Amino acid sequence: MPWWQWVIDVAGLLLLGVLLYGLALVLRRRWLARRGGTFEVSHRLHQQRPDRGWVLGMGRYTEDSLEWFRVFSLSPRPRSSWRRGELVYDGRREPQGPERHTLYPDHLVICCQSRGEHVELAMSPASLTGFQSWLEARRPGTDWSR
Repeated sequence: MPWWQWVIDVAGLLLLGVLLYGLALVLRRRWLARRGGTFEVSHRLHQQRPDRGWVLGMGRYTEDSLEWFRVFSLSPRPRSSWRRGELVYDGRREPQGPERHTLYPDHLVICCQSRGEHVELAMSPASLTGFQSWLEARRPGTDWSR
């Protein structure tokens, strides 16, 4: 078999692999969204350098926690999770500098605290409204003095 046929075979296999990966990502997203309560949210994983460390993802509300999944991962498990009772909203800001190019165009940066740890998320204004409502909607009998 000539070398160029090997190249075509390898290119075809790579293309098939990319298509299968894309299909798996779409199916995973549909599977995660079937429970509802999902939205686009970016999470700042690495906070050592300002304006860096953002990763695109998808958030999902469960009864008592917010789960965050990477967009380009095939894992069915969340990469990060925050419990509603431990998450405190500190405020929001506009993306600055290189963040404007990293994040979705209309997203705002949300600053929170969870167990003494600084958490930064980026979401649309509509998702922020839902996030704030979710934070405030606690079960009956919750200690509101905290």
